[in-house]
Amino acid sequence: MKKILVTYLFVCVALAVGAQNMTSSPYSRFGYGDLGDDTPNSYRGMGGVGIGMRSNKAINPLQPASYTACDSVTFMFDLAGSVMWTTYADAAGRRNRANGNLEYISLQLPLYKRYIAVSAGVMPFSSVGYNLSLKDSIGKDYHYTATYAGEGGISEVYGGLSFNIMDWFAVGANVYYMFGEVSNYRALTFTESGMHDVAVYGQLKVNSVRTRVGAQLFHTFDNGDAFVAGAVWEPRLTLRDNYSMIETNWEDTIHSGGETLQVPMQWGVGASYTWQQRLTLAFDYTNQAWSNVETFGNNKLRSRGIYALGVEYRHDPYGRNYVERVCWRVGAKLTDPYQQNVKGKELKVSLGVGLPLRNAATVFNATVEYGHRGSILKEDYLKLTINAAISENWFFKRKL
Repeated sequence: MKKILVTYLFVCVALAVGAQNMTSSPYSRFGYGDLGDDTPNSYRGMGGVGIGMRSNKAINPLQPASYTACDSVTFMFDLAGSVMWTTYADAAGRRNRANGNLEYISLQLPLYKRYIAVSAGVMPFSSVGYNLSLKDSIGKDYHYTATYAGEGGISEVYGGLSFNIMDWFAVGANVYYMFGEVSNYRALTFTESGMHDVAVYGQLKVNSVRTRVGAQLFHTFDNGDAFVAGAVWEPRLTLRDNYSMIETNWEDTIHSGGETLQVPMQWGVGASYTWQQRLTLAFDYTNQAWSNVETFGNNKLRSRGIYALGVEYRHDPYGRNYVERVCWRVGAKLTDPYQQNVKGKELKVSLGVGLPLRNAATVFNATVEYGHRGSILKEDYLKLTINAAISENWFFKRKL
């Protein structure tokens, strides 16, 4: 019955996540929109690290080699939701927006003791959501309104497998099924009757499969300290897509065409060190080669570097006092924008807390992130993400 209920919940939430619009940013107009985050919420409080992280308390799709860190008798289930408040500021003034959405859903379980583990889930690859109008004029004679609107997104369902090749080395791979639809619309509408309006409508439908591989080296010292180093890699992918653009004027369609679109090759490295199961320091670097992909007729994107640094502290993982077992997290992330139209780096700082249940392995995590990006159009946001990482001993054989 547990398995049936979890499977039913997994399918329902997966369908719901695929229908969500997770942004209201005008910057989502460019490229594929705002890109998603594969990092579990427990690591988002540490700035979004994950390539060099292994834990039996978190499902980490960012690093497929980490799945074998799970207990050999434990089924894990992770569900996260978020709410975000954003302020946009430019020469026209300030505007406020709020969004609330499901973030991701994932599960993980061992297949063979502590040597083989599997994970699956659904999460967003990108999100598009904007609607704005600008009024201007050509000289003093012609006045117009420029309208820009877009919606949709690309979601991905993943399945991953991890192997412990040795007691200190693990490898893993994820396969992602990408699906979704993105619509973009822009129009130029003139006030004067002698001028003719122009509109452009673009629609992208995606139905593709991509892969990611990862590896981790790890060691626990006699004094309880632990070290992990990891790497991930994804090949460049040409999407199986259906992209069309239609441009119309006052008479008829004057342009219609399709495009060959790609997502980039990317690689990343990360490491973490834990002292006495209390203090963890972690660092990640990821490079996404967006400048080498074909997208929307020509190369309009640039390579993206992501730097993440995080710290986690708990006073005593086995303490009798509940506060001693609470995890406290802080982190920062610096990201290069992949859209040419976005100037300056995106800076994000985060605070997080992990609240374990008193008599179970389940952990509730809450993360608050503050982010800033843009120069001419400044975007500042505050995001709260909450998740429950549920652990159940489904495979434990009780003795009579």
